[in-house]
Amino acid sequence: MTAVAYLAFLLVSLGCMVLLDQRLRLFFWQDARRAAVVLAAGLVFFLAWDLSGIGLGIFFRGHNETIGIELAPELPLEEPIFLVFLCYLVMNLFQLFRRFAGARLMHNSKVEERS
Repeated sequence: MTAVAYLAFLLVSLGCMVLLDQRLRLFFWQDARRAAVVLAAGLVFFLAWDLSGIGLGIFFRGHNETIGIELAPELPLEEPIFLVFLCYLVMNLFQLFRRFAGARLMHNSKVEERS
């Protein structure tokens, strides 16, 4: 049951990232093609990292409970879903911080003009 709950939590969290992105137009709703390329590049990078670690014996599933579907030895289905969530979260945060930093710079420049 824990594995199903973890997978459900990942999918709900990913859905929340999509809603946040849509509401604030951060990543996919700003430029869908560019966002898809960046997300795919991040996913490929982290999957290659994971597979390298698995091949070297650094990463292994151990006694962790998963739903039982493995995409490769020691690579459960939950892993790429988590990696998509991680990349999406980072890109949403990056765009949000960039927006706030731009607004702050604009505010500071207006304050300096008044002085």
